[in-house]
Amino acid sequence: MKILDGEVFSVWFLIGAALVFWMQAGFAMCEAGFTRAKNAGNIIMKNLMDFCIGTVMWFICGASLMLGPNILKGFAGGFSFDVFTNYGSFDYSGFVFNLVFCATTATIVSGSMAERTKFSSYCIYSAIISAVIYPIEAHWTWGGGFLAEMGFHDYAGSNCIHMVGGICAFIGAWMLGPRIGKFERNKAGKVTKVNAFPGHNLVIAALGVFILWLGWYGFNGAAATDVPTLGSVFLTTTVAPAVATVVCMIFTWVKYGKPDVSMCLNASLAGLVAITAPCDVTDCAGAAIIGVVSGLLVVFGVWFNDNVTHVDDPVGAVAVHMFNGIWGTLAVGLFATSSAPGFASAGISEGLFYGGGFAQLGLQCIGVLVTAAWTIVTIIIAFTIIKKTVGLRVSEEEEITGLDVKEHGLPSAYAGFSIMDIANTMTMTPNENTNLGEESYEEASKAKRDASVPVERADLSPIAYSSTGINKVVIIAKLSRYDALRKAMNELGVTGMTVTQVMGCGIQKGAGEKYRGVEIDATLLPKVKLEVVVSAIPVDDVIEVAKKTLYTGHIGDGKIFVYPVSRVVKIRTGEEDFAALQDVE
Repeated sequence: MKILDGEVFSVWFLIGAALVFWMQAGFAMCEAGFTRAKNAGNIIMKNLMDFCIGTVMWFICGASLMLGPNILKGFAGGFSFDVFTNYGSFDYSGFVFNLVFCATTATIVSGSMAERTKFSSYCIYSAIISAVIYPIEAHWTWGGGFLAEMGFHDYAGSNCIHMVGGICAFIGAWMLGPRIGKFERNKAGKVTKVNAFPGHNLVIAALGVFILWLGWYGFNGAAATDVPTLGSVFLTTTVAPAVATVVCMIFTWVKYGKPDVSMCLNASLAGLVAITAPCDVTDCAGAAIIGVVSGLLVVFGVWFNDNVTHVDDPVGAVAVHMFNGIWGTLAVGLFATSSAPGFASAGISEGLFYGGGFAQLGLQCIGVLVTAAWTIVTIIIAFTIIKKTVGLRVSEEEEITGLDVKEHGLPSAYAGFSIMDIANTMTMTPNENTNLGEESYEEASKAKRDASVPVERADLSPIAYSSTGINKVVIIAKLSRYDALRKAMNELGVTGMTVTQVMGCGIQKGAGEKYRGVEIDATLLPKVKLEVVVSAIPVDDVIEVAKKTLYTGHIGDGKIFVYPVSRVVKIRTGEEDFAALQDVE
């Protein structure tokens, strides 16, 4: 019977590895949903390559550094090629199981650096995390290294995976800088306003969270070797995120007036992250308290990044993984109890709140500090080298246009669908997620000028216009800019124009609605459409005057369309083309 049990749990071990692999889909959906549609394809590609690059680096060196025999007094595992030279007696299950955990660590970084990172740079640092940073620190805990020998406990990865990934994410986002328009600064450089960038598809993000939650039962439970421990791990892995989500819902409801959907999705993941280290050694009450703290801590983490460090984290990866990874690791020293089925095999002391004193908590603090120091030093070195060589960040034009087009030649990740990305539409008012960071037209870069007032030409040529020399220019702008635009056109010599008032869908400032604690609301806004036909006055002059007049430093200042005119007829006199326009211009 014991042999049969061993075989069953060996199979469960591999099923758990498959569930953890499936979490890659959850990370991909969650990150894509929390960001803008123009970058969805890039995000899917990054999450795919995390695992694929991680696999390559794992069998080259990662597996040896983590799982090999101790060298350098338990600092790392000894390097070997057993996967190639001794395949007949190789530990296939251990190789695959630890591989999927390694890939998870690299994936965490993707979300915080989303929407402005070079794809090539991403591939490089993903490889570094999988080849060196993760395997060495994981060896300290799970490979028989010095932390394991001390009695440090991290059952499934709050410290080794989530805190490490969260620290890499925080440092990467900090070195990369915020997305264009995320923070508004005064002339002294001080941040005066934080703008919300709503995720383009919270339905996909929610699907990602549910996939991750399902995968977490394998993440936490796969290493269990008896039914009571497995059942207890499933219980704590369910209670902590559920409590965290309820607490977050109530807190955001009270603080912001309405329960925040995206923050609650983050809270579910925060509870899962926090329970990962103590899931085998705590009880239901401990899991619930861990969840309460996680539900509040994730909200604090998002606020802290936005308002204190000014680190732009599009998906809340730092709040979820770094903050709650630290909390979950320390929670072992608070809530470990001998009543938990997995406690006996853990080889640790009971937690502070269960009469064990400070001994285990002290060991957990040492583990956190040592692992954090290793991660901070190595990832800063890695990001610095990448930044100085190939560069970390895409250009302004690439970021504004979208990484799908610029990095992958993908017009849209949603071919065949009509997508309104409210974080990217031309009709938005100058607040929330439209700020380009430069109010002066003369000082703004060409990319920012073009993003503020895009020009569309019917013939798709930036130089050639109508063969008759006559062109129609249509300008869509904010109603408040009409007088300034009319006067500018008059000064240029354009005196005849057709003006129509239209409505555009955008963002209304001051309405009081919140997205992740930042005010935002959508409504219809008045616009003006001005049409002129020119021949003697160069079209480029009309375009330049219009762009300069309308520019305020925000996406959605206006848009210009240029159409070639093949023939003009004046009804009253019968004059055509150039002659027909002489009393108009």
